[in-house]
Amino acid sequence: MTRSSVTRNGALASFSDTVAHGLPTRMTSPNHIDERTIIEYVDAHIDEFHRRRLEALMGLDLRKLLRRKNPYLFRSKGMIDPRDIITALLDAHLISQEDCIFGNFLEGLAIEVARLAYGGRKSGITGIDLELERGDKRYIVSIKSGPNWGNSSQVAKMRTDFRNATRVIRQGNPGVSVIAVNGCCYGRTLSRYDKGDYLKLSGRAFWQFLTGDDSFYLRIVEPLAHRARERNETFEKDRAVILLQFHKEFADEFCDPLTGWIDWNQLVEFNSDYPTSPAELSD
Repeated sequence: MTRSSVTRNGALASFSDTVAHGLPTRMTSPNHIDERTIIEYVDAHIDEFHRRRLEALMGLDLRKLLRRKNPYLFRSKGMIDPRDIITALLDAHLISQEDCIFGNFLEGLAIEVARLAYGGRKSGITGIDLELERGDKRYIVSIKSGPNWGNSSQVAKMRTDFRNATRVIRQGNPGVSVIAVNGCCYGRTLSRYDKGDYLKLSGRAFWQFLTGDDSFYLRIVEPLAHRARERNETFEKDRAVILLQFHKEFADEFCDPLTGWIDWNQLVEFNSDYPTSPAELSD
């Protein structure tokens, strides 16, 4: 074995342990990826992340959002100023969207660095994000943000996608060795990487697999911060406009006209009273 290969909890310490775990002891020598290349990719693609963050707010319908939220939870926090509830609603919605949106960015970065380092390519097979060829082995990779990305049915679907992709690849090359990898851009995998029918690589191990660089997971930190303040200032200005618009909508319908405070009875009736038509249930 190369390097210390098994930790006390049974997890592989390095993706380059043994052929028995599906990853070669010696990788093809990768092309080096310098900082300027990483920064250029971030600059060219991170604006899409910020644009989609803004779209996640701009596409909101306040009434539909209020129908889906628990008004008793907000009341229990003692909120009386409508700006507080609007800010809480929008921030909660944004947080729920950001991981998916940023996950798409990280997936693109992972595919790009695999292309630069080893000639990897975006896969055209359903359910597979990336394909890599090294020697007589073909790696098919499903990329996720973090290791706790799905429930049992979603994991089962990924396994089915791996089996189908393997069958498709072997139709054209029956003798090829196909190795399935679930790659997670951050986090740790505490169980063994070898899941039997696929390998699970998380965080440092995944970026090392993609680039051959054991410190690559650290090298992408600073490029992600390049011009981050400038981009976030622009986003916050646009977000403030949306907050003001929603605040006016909320105040017109759910606030006392004399005090300006939230009329909780009216808000709870809107959220939880008997529906007057089937259309209200579709909200």
